[in-house]
Amino acid sequence: MVEVIGSSPIEPTMFFVYILQSVRGGRFYIGHTENLDQRLREHFEGRSLYTKSRGPWELVFAETYLSRSEAMKREREIKRRKSKKHIERLIADDAGGWKTKVARQGSVG
Repeated sequence: MVEVIGSSPIEPTMFFVYILQSVRGGRFYIGHTENLDQRLREHFEGRSLYTKSRGPWELVFAETYLSRSEAMKREREIKRRKSKKHIERLIADDAGGWKTKVARQGSVG
């Protein structure tokens, strides 16, 4: 937490890159957000155009970043590969470690 003199404490903003996997079809969705809990709710409740008709979805990976630009860069990097094998390797190499990292930031685990 950062405290600015003369004002209330300010929580540092975290940004997330996340990967969802369709339980039904196995497809992946890669995105970034500032509020992972809210964004996941939108996906799971069918309020996102792409994921609406392709669910149900499961969160399989997430990373945290200190800036939106870092998160966007990482999202583009993952998408640019256009490789299901690369995404599966990324998920397998992390072996669930994302849950601990994201949970420490106070989000969905």
